[in-house]
Amino acid sequence: MILLDPELEPDSKPRPKAVSPSTARSRTALPSSGRLPTRPTLARFLAQAQAAISLRGQVTVLLTTDETIRDLNRRFRGKNKPTDVLSFPAAALVQHREKGDIAISVDTARRQAAEQGHPLACELKILILHGLLHLAGYDHETDRGRMHRRERKLRALLGLPAGLIERTQRNPVTKRSARP
Repeated sequence: MILLDPELEPDSKPRPKAVSPSTARSRTALPSSGRLPTRPTLARFLAQAQAAISLRGQVTVLLTTDETIRDLNRRFRGKNKPTDVLSFPAAALVQHREKGDIAISVDTARRQAAEQGHPLACELKILILHGLLHLAGYDHETDRGRMHRRERKLRALLGLPAGLIERTQRNPVTKRSARP
């Protein structure tokens, strides 16, 4: 299930109008690349990624702001700063039907998408996959590369570019999953 934080600013850019093939060649995909994909689009990817991981059970993804994710990061990880993705595994009692929750900062995802040169939709999918792997029990901070290897294979399967672990290895900054 995909939830949108009511505090999330609506996209300010107008949707591009239909254009002829000759006009389309002169335009780039950049004007719409920062647009928030639809909930059904992300829900389809969530289901596809869960199936690829073999992660059964309900997962809720909250798309939110830097302010909200900073609050979650402070409350659950003791870090008073925004991050891109946080994962919250469900209690053991309900793990058979609920796997947990993922929170993603759209503000941070937009910045990261621009830095990586790909659309916001692609960055959100990378973050969803990363969060799902944490819900499946992987932890790149302690598993000696096990999560990294699994994420790399899944990204290839799902058609996604470089993931978070590669980025942090190139540019070491500690962030990621909450483990309350």
